[in-house]
Amino acid sequence: MMKTPDSIRQGIDLASFSAGIFDLDGVLTRTASVHCAAWKQLFDDYLQRRAATSGEKFQPFDCESDYPRFVDGKPRYQGVQSFLASRSISLDHGTPTDAPGLETVCGLGNLKDELFGKRLAEDGVEVFDSSVALVQRLRDAGVNTALVSSSKNASAVLEAADLGHLFDVCVDGNDIDRLPLKGKPNPDAFLHAAHLLGVPPNRTFAIEDALSGVEAARAADFGLVVGVDRAGQRDALLAHGADIVVDDLDELLTSAASTLPDALARHDEIAGWLAGKRPVVFLDYDGTLTPIVDRPELAVLSDEMRGMLLKVAERMTVAIISGRDRADVERLVGIDSLVYAGSHGFDIAGPDGLQLQLDQAEEFLPALDRAEAELQQALSGIDGILIERKRYAIAVHYRLVAAEDLETIDHGVDEVIEASESMLRRTGGKKIFELRPRLPWDKGKALGWLLEALELEGEDSLPLYFGDDETDEDAFKFLRNGQGIGFLVADSPQPSAAHYRLEDPRAVGRFLCRLCTVNGATT
Repeated sequence: MMKTPDSIRQGIDLASFSAGIFDLDGVLTRTASVHCAAWKQLFDDYLQRRAATSGEKFQPFDCESDYPRFVDGKPRYQGVQSFLASRSISLDHGTPTDAPGLETVCGLGNLKDELFGKRLAEDGVEVFDSSVALVQRLRDAGVNTALVSSSKNASAVLEAADLGHLFDVCVDGNDIDRLPLKGKPNPDAFLHAAHLLGVPPNRTFAIEDALSGVEAARAADFGLVVGVDRAGQRDALLAHGADIVVDDLDELLTSAASTLPDALARHDEIAGWLAGKRPVVFLDYDGTLTPIVDRPELAVLSDEMRGMLLKVAERMTVAIISGRDRADVERLVGIDSLVYAGSHGFDIAGPDGLQLQLDQAEEFLPALDRAEAELQQALSGIDGILIERKRYAIAVHYRLVAAEDLETIDHGVDEVIEASESMLRRTGGKKIFELRPRLPWDKGKALGWLLEALELEGEDSLPLYFGDDETDEDAFKFLRNGQGIGFLVADSPQPSAAHYRLEDPRAVGRFLCRLCTVNGATT
């Protein structure tokens, strides 16, 4: 079977979309065979009984032809009606409370649900590992994900397969009945999922294996419709509206590893975003304004970059959001007109008496004190390690540590986290482990808090965030869906929720210089 040509797959960048919507059966899980077996049992039993009383010739349900044409991807009652119509059989619709097996559309549909439940309990759920890997990679790159399924059993299948955590939104057969929505091939369920995610259709892609599902996604006017050919129906998927067809989602894994466009090369495009807006600039410090160095005290801001920050601050609001202590980063930058957010935003200060602190963080200080002492005792004898205490965090730097000692450090950090009795959590970064208060707080929430405090959250403002590390991804995700622009500082492509990439701090400086000349870039 022919795979999608490399030239087509390489032209697709799934990570450039704001959201992706996935079907369940046949895309994520192998429950299509369970569904088909339940449908066959239902219809064969019914058709045999009907043939015995009417004298009609018994023609069994065919999983190869009848399943994809008449029931796959459709709401259950609609599937019953569609298949029976293909055999010129018309039944009363009945009601959803009809007893399973009653000779109505709802009665037969309810029996199918019962048969499916029994088979699911007996056989369990098998997943497509490549599909799960794709969803996870997209989420790592900041893409919102939703599940759309006509099945009323979707939640049960997700739970059985342990996939629920991969989706921000789930629209299933129960929602289709409750709202009500028209089922596939109508676009209602897809459009509803995109609405719940807050993403316009043209910024959304869909992945479907059913003809009715592909047709629904196409009718929703999604930016990309991917068909998955599990049943030898490539041409039919294309004819029903798929932009491309793949045999397996492993063909799309590379397209989910974001290859961000260069911000300097796309300067005119970004200038268009900024037209009529007030830019608000947020910057990480280490790796963004200064190169990554072996020891944190060596990350000294150059005179050139300091001059550039002064120039930018004359024209727009500039804030530094750093994992360092606020006093530390304020001293290193040394510009009074900037806003400084230290400890990933737990501690904020700026001009005109601006002072913001997350009060809940204070109660975690004793746990951090104990963790610091435990880490010093357990790890300080390792050559090259640096345990850096900040007010609201502890950083364990291992850039200069020998490879054979990394497992010891990893284990030691985990033991200290466990001993904290759920007071602390572990985060990562470039050659660093960090212990932070177990609070729902990160650079993204700090960014939103600052915008509100500075009264810059209106539509006339456009936040720009520049960062290079794992902790900056929370800020990039906050700015997704049109709320702002994220710039990843990295010398090579990597998955990220940012919109653009800048190669290094020097490129950041050049971009900031150009930003000062953009129309509308004034306070």
